[in-house]
Amino acid sequence: MNIYRALISILLAPFFFLAAPAPASAGESGTGIEGVITVGPVHGGPARIGVSDSRPLANAPFVAQNQNGAATSFTTDDQGRFRLWLEPGHYTVSLKEKKGAIGRYGPFEVDVVADQMTRVEWRCDTGMR
Repeated sequence: MNIYRALISILLAPFFFLAAPAPASAGESGTGIEGVITVGPVHGGPARIGVSDSRPLANAPFVAQNQNGAATSFTTDDQGRFRLWLEPGHYTVSLKEKKGAIGRYGPFEVDVVADQMTRVEWRCDTGMR
């Protein structure tokens, strides 16, 4: 009986190692902000049932500044998502090179806490009505 238990333990041991969670890599944890930036309205006139009035703000350059004036820039991806590693503190985030006078693309305020990725969902206003 003990031989069977030992044999089963030896045969099942590799499966326990496969099921163990992998350690978090540096890219999976840290301090900063992550989220998505959308823009809307994307078409004029009244809102339409079943038609989205916003879209991801894709490939847009933004700048994050802290209270000391230090700035870091980032660009959203094709889906308006971003991840930015920052030191803890208070930041103001806005579109890096805004063209034209219509629309609002920040500033957005965010507080970054040590050892935490702060999640945000920001909506920019095209100014279209």
